[in-house]
Amino acid sequence: MKLIPVILSGGSGTRLWPVSRGAYPKPFMKMADGQTLLEKTLKRAARLAPDGDLVTVTGRDFYFISADEQRRAGLTDSARLSYLLEPVGRNTAPAIALAAKLVQERWGRETCMLVMPADHLIEDVEAFAASAGHAANLAAGGRLVTFGIVPTRPETGFGYIRTGAQIGEHGKAVVRFIEKPGQELAEKYLAAGEYLWNSGMFCFTAGDFLRALRAAQPGLHDKAEACWRATATDRMPIELDPDTFSAMPDISVDYAVMERAPNVVVVPAGFGWSDVGSWQAVSELSAADAAGNQ
Repeated sequence: MKLIPVILSGGSGTRLWPVSRGAYPKPFMKMADGQTLLEKTLKRAARLAPDGDLVTVTGRDFYFISADEQRRAGLTDSARLSYLLEPVGRNTAPAIALAAKLVQERWGRETCMLVMPADHLIEDVEAFAASAGHAANLAAGGRLVTFGIVPTRPETGFGYIRTGAQIGEHGKAVVRFIEKPGQELAEKYLAAGEYLWNSGMFCFTAGDFLRALRAAQPGLHDKAEACWRATATDRMPIELDPDTFSAMPDISVDYAVMERAPNVVVVPAGFGWSDVGSWQAVSELSAADAAGNQ
């Protein structure tokens, strides 16, 4: 099965201000090694796409800086680097819906999409690649797959996934998605052993996702169809039609599809994941000096 990494790159730039801001959101923030989060994501994606085919969904204003990051990541075959440029931000469900339309049209409805936010940090790239392979195998069987991070502490800043029966060798059924809990609940989840952090990464075929979207959110599905029809898709980058795209709702893929679909599976993973979502999370990436500064 062909695997196409789909990178979601954008954000409002509020949680890590002033390093991250509206005109320069978190994917472009440099880590201690000098690489941005987007560059690191692109390199991870390239390992999983030997043909070099990648899709990046980003804001129209971020196209040129994103192209610079791709060159820094060593990705120079522009014919295989597809862009969908959003005129406004509309959250992950519209972004993934339009990416699925592109993947279906260009590579076929049975092509597997690996959806990766561009602002996550992953330490163990080999373990991530293995988890992505497990997810792709499950997606080939018609399932919608998400990645759940094995918790290491009672974290109140992440959503959780409650897991159920074993699905194949590497998956578990998703019982339900849970909003960010309070401290007491987070401690119970950690002790129970059946809860995972919701990573916000997904894997499914383009056709399966669009079918699930039609079943769960027919209005959103139709708006995505209308936007794709109104968009000039015969040139790159693809600038999504502003009128029809702006009419789409601002909704996450978790709310729109994953919490409603009957065939959702999670791959438990432990590849050193962080969404770098706060200055506290940033501080944990480096050791303190003798005075306790990081």
